[in-house]
Amino acid sequence: MALPISLQSRGDIVAVVSGGFTEIISPLLATLKISRFKANSLEIIEGKLTGKVNGEIVDRRAKAEFLKELVALSGIPLSDTVAIGDGANDIDMIQSAGIGVAFCAKPALVNVADRVINTRDLREVLKVI
Repeated sequence: MALPISLQSRGDIVAVVSGGFTEIISPLLATLKISRFKANSLEIIEGKLTGKVNGEIVDRRAKAEFLKELVALSGIPLSDTVAIGDGANDIDMIQSAGIGVAFCAKPALVNVADRVINTRDLREVLKVI
């Protein structure tokens, strides 16, 4: 069973925040039944990509803010959250969370995370939280 579905089945809230594009991650979000997400959105005019992004760019600051927004909406204390990331643009989010997990991450994130997972298997997260 996929990690998000496993977590959701036990009542946990699962969300995704990505510096990637909604148009790319949407099929995965649908498969995993994840409705809370934030990612960049490609601008498409008359069926053609313009090379621009709609709205705010999802960067390091935006990722941390999204975590805080989710906490405010859900009523869950920030200390009860887990954030998982792999790069420097996840540092603020990882440091804000109750538990920050560096998943197959760049050294900059490994240096600030509470937990580090180097195996490419998200089920490993269940062992460290």
